[in-house]
Amino acid sequence: MFSNYLIGLREGLEASLVVCILIAYLVKTGNKDKLGPLWLGVGLAAALSLAFGAALEFGTSELTFQAQEAIGGSLSIVSVGLVTWMVFWMKRTARHMKTELQGKLDAALAMGTGALVTTAFLAVGREGLETSLFVWRSVHAAGDGAGPLVGVLLGIGSSIVLGWLFYRGALKINLSKFFTWTGGMLVVVAAGVLAYGVHDLQEAEFLPGLMNKAFDVSSAVPPDSWYGTLLKGTFNFQPDPTWLQVAVWALYLVPTLLLFFGVFGRKTAAAAPAAPAKAVSAEAGTSGS
Repeated sequence: MFSNYLIGLREGLEASLVVCILIAYLVKTGNKDKLGPLWLGVGLAAALSLAFGAALEFGTSELTFQAQEAIGGSLSIVSVGLVTWMVFWMKRTARHMKTELQGKLDAALAMGTGALVTTAFLAVGREGLETSLFVWRSVHAAGDGAGPLVGVLLGIGSSIVLGWLFYRGALKINLSKFFTWTGGMLVVVAAGVLAYGVHDLQEAEFLPGLMNKAFDVSSAVPPDSWYGTLLKGTFNFQPDPTWLQVAVWALYLVPTLLLFFGVFGRKTAAAAPAAPAKAVSAEAGTSGS
């Protein structure tokens, strides 16, 4: 449930911040009368995200077991790819997001109401579609009744409250650190979803090795125990994974975390000579003159 709460919180907060920036800029520039089209775009994006999630849930229910596993496994890989791209993108561009959105809003205001609706729709819709896909796969991976879905809804609800507090100026946190650490935790969750997707593809007979178990600790960590449920809900832990699942999990998790937290970059910077630092200082001095 915690991993799904984290997904709802992280993804929902991104969308909430986007909406807050757009609203604050319209108010600040004396365009309160344009809030209606803005909310229309946000509402359409939310409706599209819900429809996409419903299509994923109900559109596959009538398929054969093998087809369901094949689609589910493929979508797990797609969702992990999207989330991985998103966390790296947000870490890199979070500090510039406000300026970028305001520039797009200026252009939309100059073009008219339709452009404003489209700008809000696209700004929020991308987050919503990514969230729907990843939440769907994460909830199915957890397989714990209504608990994962409740976790997601609580996370989204928390993100809305936080967004409102940010807008009112009642709450201030270091968003760069927030997105960095929650992004790292999402990478861990994504690794579990990826391993779950590989297992789905093995059950669909798209990948081999379903019976080649790396280990089996089901007797020590029963899936229906409270700690087994906690591990599965938090890390998508499986007590009897295949060798292929373990290999894919490790090959994704370790390099991705090292890249995300800049371990490789720090080593490169530490090994670099001191000459470039002088060049930067000279350039700064030139720009200031």
